[in-house]
Amino acid sequence: MNIRPLKETDRERLREILIATRVFTQEEIAVAMELIDIVLGDRDQEDYTIHCLVDDRDHPLGYVCYGRAPMTQGTYDLYWIAVHPQWQKQGLGSRLLAFVEEQVRFLGGRMILVETSSIPSYQETQRFYELHGFKEVGRLPDYYSVGNDRITYCKRLR
Repeated sequence: MNIRPLKETDRERLREILIATRVFTQEEIAVAMELIDIVLGDRDQEDYTIHCLVDDRDHPLGYVCYGRAPMTQGTYDLYWIAVHPQWQKQGLGSRLLAFVEEQVRFLGGRMILVETSSIPSYQETQRFYELHGFKEVGRLPDYYSVGNDRITYCKRLR
């Protein structure tokens, strides 16, 4: 398996992965696809970076989207990380996350922030970040909807 930059031919497969997880809403999938289209449509833009984890046939099994937080020094946002359910629980998400951390360090980054939901379907996501050294640094009650808080996690890089 290899991690490589996004290609035009990955677009539909990434959409399939987002749907297959059964975690993301239609609106969330639309936003994820919008970011994919931004990266594919303008290779010179610097807001979002997308890499795919692919199998030996160059077929995406998962992907990650991250970027530098505007008006900060060394702060990066992790926007999306998704692995097809068939390949979950095999360390692929961990590999993608380690890759992002390595890239952010290389770019002089000092921290990575990620936002997620508090609803039950996101408990595995919360646990994933916590197991990888992310700490909850903020919670905004009822942010997404009543009873659905926005949780912000942070990992400081050494």
